[in-house]
Amino acid sequence: MLITAMAPTLSLMILGTALTGLFSVVAQILVPLAASMAEPERRGKVIGMIMSGLLLGILLARTVSGALASLGGWRTIYWVASVLMILMALTLWRYLPRYKQDTQLNYPQLLGSIFTLFFHTPMLRTRALVGMFGFANFSILWTSMAFLLASPPFNYSEGVIGLFGLVGAAGAFAATRAGQLADRGKARQTTMAGLILLLLSWLAIGFGQHSLIALIVGIIVLDLAVQGVHITNQSVIYKTMPEARNRLTAGYMTSYFIGGAFGSLISASVYQHAGWNGVAIAGAVTCILNLLIWWNGRKYG
Repeated sequence: MLITAMAPTLSLMILGTALTGLFSVVAQILVPLAASMAEPERRGKVIGMIMSGLLLGILLARTVSGALASLGGWRTIYWVASVLMILMALTLWRYLPRYKQDTQLNYPQLLGSIFTLFFHTPMLRTRALVGMFGFANFSILWTSMAFLLASPPFNYSEGVIGLFGLVGAAGAFAATRAGQLADRGKARQTTMAGLILLLLSWLAIGFGQHSLIALIVGIIVLDLAVQGVHITNQSVIYKTMPEARNRLTAGYMTSYFIGGAFGSLISASVYQHAGWNGVAIAGAVTCILNLLIWWNGRKYG
């Protein structure tokens, strides 16, 4: 964050951004840690709480960054983020409990076993692909939405566009119940309902270029569905192999973020060539593919 804040050239800014992406993995370490320490009957609820906090951070950061950019320029965002990271590090150092999980594998073997788990565990593959296409949907919306809102007829400023993160946060907050439903053995129903809602959300989002209300409704439903499916996915995979939660997380989240990057790439390209209608179609097609993947692999969990 500090490298980016002080970067005098584009190359140094890219370096700082790359390092931020590399070390942001710390957030994913906290999820299996919390799952390992939670009581089995409350594990889904705990995962839901942690993941909702994570997604709320992603969404509310848009609101805060929009306000900071309006007040002091883009570098202000990274200066403030640097201070927050120092405070977070001190807080975790002070309050995070010590936890050691015994394993007979060395580090290279642990990394290699992630691929073994992925290729020999159909449930993990199915859930990872569902998560990947789900987060692709999230990125398809949020990447191009700023372009839409900055253009006619809206012509919103950076600060106003950032406020839409609050709308997404409402949907993410509502999804916390998904973990509780997974604890009650309703993971399949929750996943199916989430994927159908995700598809329906694009109907409202498609009308978003003409109606702000339709766009807001679509954002809330999409974020609710993406987060609900994501929480359910992690609740299910953690029940399968408790001794390998970190490796399961690595396999699942790698797929998840590949989906996010793919969604951003598709969204920006489609918006450039086909506008908002193209973005809505890309989102809907991605949802349909995700439903087919889930239907084909639903028997594995």
